[in-house]
Amino acid sequence: MLKNYSSTTEFYLLGFPGSKELHNILFAAFFFFYLVTVMGNILIIVIVCVDKRLQTPMYFFLGHLSVLEMLTTTVTVPLMLWGLLLPGMQAISLTACCVQLYLYLSLGTSEFILLAVMAVDRHVAVCNPLRYTIIMNSHTCLWVVIVSWVFGFLFQIWPVYATFHLTFCKSNVLDHFYCDRGQLFKLSCDDSLFTEFILFLMAVFVLFGSLIPTIVSYTYIISTILKIPSGSGQRKAFSTCASHFTCVVIGYSSCLFLYVKPKQTQAAEYNRVASLMVLVVTPCLNPFIFTLRNDKFREVFRDAMKSCYRLLKA
Repeated sequence: MLKNYSSTTEFYLLGFPGSKELHNILFAAFFFFYLVTVMGNILIIVIVCVDKRLQTPMYFFLGHLSVLEMLTTTVTVPLMLWGLLLPGMQAISLTACCVQLYLYLSLGTSEFILLAVMAVDRHVAVCNPLRYTIIMNSHTCLWVVIVSWVFGFLFQIWPVYATFHLTFCKSNVLDHFYCDRGQLFKLSCDDSLFTEFILFLMAVFVLFGSLIPTIVSYTYIISTILKIPSGSGQRKAFSTCASHFTCVVIGYSSCLFLYVKPKQTQAAEYNRVASLMVLVVTPCLNPFIFTLRNDKFREVFRDAMKSCYRLLKA
């Protein structure tokens, strides 16, 4: 694996350094996180679809966010888990690497757009409650969700094409547990500085383009809540936004460290830790954030558990 790789057809993922015992511990921990992520998001999707009390724009968006979270982790985590069980490096074809990177970036972009949409939804609910059902009608909700999905998948076509249009001649070993774009740039013998800069600007556009409407929305939300005279009224108004606000803070802070950096070829250890936060830790926390911090969802969940208990007991 030390010859010229200008016509490489596969890459090798180094994964995580360490002994077999460490790999077994990591596998158990990451598998647990992945299982919680999948089961938690499936639970949210099922309850949102089944219970009529959750047939509102906020939970409609939450259902799609859960689908995106689940797909994003599924694109990368199972391959990482398989690599932890294998001795040595894990092989991945050039096509599979390209597809993985494209799906991961596209789903992530759609997720950021949807988070911004959810912030605007909360802004309308708190600041303009009398016109909420008119503004956030079913047609509008469906349209913005479709735009979120389509934009994410269209926006990432050129970045992925530009990445795999490079000539990989230094090696075919990726010092990561998935096809990370920064590590792919490391293997290129082309002058990729201009491409990296354009991709950096595109990452800034996605992150800050979705963050700005979120910040503006929450500025108006906080301003409106502070005008409510009673403390109980303020708490009730903010409780409708608390879950989404927490998710935004965790999601954006972890992704800013990972994506918005002028140099794509950053230290492998830094990228590995930041990727774990984005792909493993954050998706695992989100189902808890949206359920445990949401009174209405907790009520629906308790009723669903009581119904299941009665069915099993009968």
